[in-house]
Amino acid sequence: MATLTGCILASRRAYAGDGCPGKGNALFRELPQSPLQTRPQAVQFLLMTPKTSSTALPAPNAASAALSPVTLSIDIGGSGLKAMLLDPEGRPVSERQRVTTPAVPTPELVLNGLDDLRRLLPKFDRVSVGFPGVIKRGVTLGAFNLNPKWAGFPLQGELELRWKKPVRVCNDAAVQGYGAIQGKGVEMAITLGTGMGSSLFSDGHLCPGLELAHHPWRKKGMTYEDYLGRRGLDKFGKKEWNKLLLEAIAQTLATFNWDHLYIGGGNTKKIDVELPKDVSIVPNETGLLGGVALWRFDG
Repeated sequence: MATLTGCILASRRAYAGDGCPGKGNALFRELPQSPLQTRPQAVQFLLMTPKTSSTALPAPNAASAALSPVTLSIDIGGSGLKAMLLDPEGRPVSERQRVTTPAVPTPELVLNGLDDLRRLLPKFDRVSVGFPGVIKRGVTLGAFNLNPKWAGFPLQGELELRWKKPVRVCNDAAVQGYGAIQGKGVEMAITLGTGMGSSLFSDGHLCPGLELAHHPWRKKGMTYEDYLGRRGLDKFGKKEWNKLLLEAIAQTLATFNWDHLYIGGGNTKKIDVELPKDVSIVPNETGLLGGVALWRFDG
């Protein structure tokens, strides 16, 4: 468990290595700063017994819409841009809205799409964004399944300038994990869509920077994403893809010794094999419901 110990220590540094300010079900306290975050923030952690959360999708609660702050939670995907409003407890206060990801998903065109998505929803106070790539201090280091122009793009700052609201950006699989985990033991989340995302938690603490998708697997020059992303599904077909998924589940268990694995993303609908007892499929909306965790215990 030396790797997990290192991850937990890393998650208690001044910022999360993948840019995620929130820490799931672990209580943390942030130092005061200006309403629009233009600089990295220091984070102080206090351990506590994590709260449990359900992975089932709650119904939108119109009565809680008046509660503030309301979070606009956004999930940027290779095929769709999704959004939903959440109350302070992470309950939906709007229906999920979706627009198609631009055919050439450059930062400029995706931001225009997010503007269209924003206009479909009522007013909000702050923004959480799940992005399919590595994030450091609100900057996207790259997005293998979007466009090369995302390398070094200040997504958090750009959205704050456009919308005049505080924004936090995090890896999309980490946001999904926040929405799914119970905060007990070692929990892992993977997303199966255009690509493959992954996140790892220990007692509700995120292990930052995990990119299992790009880890070599099975054959030289191949990665988990080559087999389990959309390319793999198209190349190997549904039956073989399901066999590969079971093989990957067994490999991640041997590598990370997780207590529970959550699988989300659009291609979960392609799963037609029986999964191990400690593996759960979570709804697509989980990638939005986790957005409020980026602001937890921060008013």
